Amino acid sequence: MTSGVPYRTLIWLAVATFTTGIDGYVLAGLLPDIAADLDVTAALAGQLVTVFALTSALAGPLLGAATSGGEQRRTIVAALGTFVVGNLLTALAPSYALALGGRVVAALGACLLGAAVTGYTVHLVSPRHRGRALSFVLGGWMTATALGVPVGLILGQSSWRVPLIMVAVVGTIALLGIWRSLPPLRFPTQTLRERLRPLARPQLVAGLLVSTGVLCASYACFTYAVLILAPIHEAPWMIIAIMCAYGLASMAGNAVTGRLVDRFSPVRVLTVVLAVLLVDALFGALALAVAAPAALVVLSLVWFLVAGVGNGGHAVPQQARLALLAPGSVSVVMALNASAISLGSALGGALGGLVLSTGAMPERLPLLAAAVLALTIPLHLVVARWTDRRPTEPAAG
Repeated sequence: MTSGVPYRTLIWLAVATFTTGIDGYVLAGLLPDIAADLDVTAALAGQLVTVFALTSALAGPLLGAATSGGEQRRTIVAALGTFVVGNLLTALAPSYALALGGRVVAALGACLLGAAVTGYTVHLVSPRHRGRALSFVLGGWMTATALGVPVGLILGQSSWRVPLIMVAVVGTIALLGIWRSLPPLRFPTQTLRERLRPLARPQLVAGLLVSTGVLCASYACFTYAVLILAPIHEAPWMIIAIMCAYGLASMAGNAVTGRLVDRFSPVRVLTVVLAVLLVDALFGALALAVAAPAALVVLSLVWFLVAGVGNGGHAVPQQARLALLAPGSVSVVMALNASAISLGSALGGALGGLVLSTGAMPERLPLLAAAVLALTIPLHLVVARWTDRRPTEPAAG
């Protein structure tokens, strides 16, 4: 292909990330229905989301390390199959305990799937086309936030179980496409000790914490976006439209940075994205605090959608940078990055909730996001300078 990216092959990986994207967002919007159906409190129903994130964070590195020496198409199929089974278990669960168990099973599949898909893409495509390939595959996840989640929420009005069944059906289609279309692929032969060696490098650990920081800042606001935006945009359909627009903005950011990474260094692109996110968070905090109501309708949209562009745009350069830090252990590193992302998401939601519990108004949350980013950017710059001064791990083989 003239582009150097096998899109016909990678499309099935994009469909797989699409299913995990829907799963990652849709349940949070249906917690009251879940609580009523399973006869638990809304707070307890929320633990279905929390246990998924925590399981992913803890199991991802172990599963990534254990499977990185095997044939990767089989690993992807097994991970996606586990994810589908977990969603079906949750959808059909007659009790809260069984639904919780289903979320654990789904998380085990999802955390391995994310790492395996990214590692497969990195190894399949030449370095000069890696940014576009990662952008295309991760675009499935971004598309889910723009299209899949609203559809899931609409379907969920009849029953919260329906979106999970939809995820399982789409995941099964992706599984069949992957098995038929993806070529078998093995990573360079290494012992488990060699694959885990990068984890002893402080610059890699610090680089992973950048992912945690970005997602913490993002979810400190995104988790409570309805509380921030609903008083400004009172019509219920406006909130759905804004969430769709946020997903489209994330897709745009992902697509743009994917192309930029192929032209410039991932570190340079990531630096610009983080700077934009910080400026936007400060802008949002100021606008929400002092803007007149008429202006706030527009300014709040500008803040939220620019945040979508930045949050969607950081993923490709961050993953490309991590792959350069440890080219011989990509699958393990990507599993760790997935854990760092899950940890950041959980921390962001918890930190935002803690701030709100003190009596702070939701419109103060962008200032919290700015504070987290103000700590994350220096860490990113330290990692960048550290990497420049030290040789990266040579690719195995």
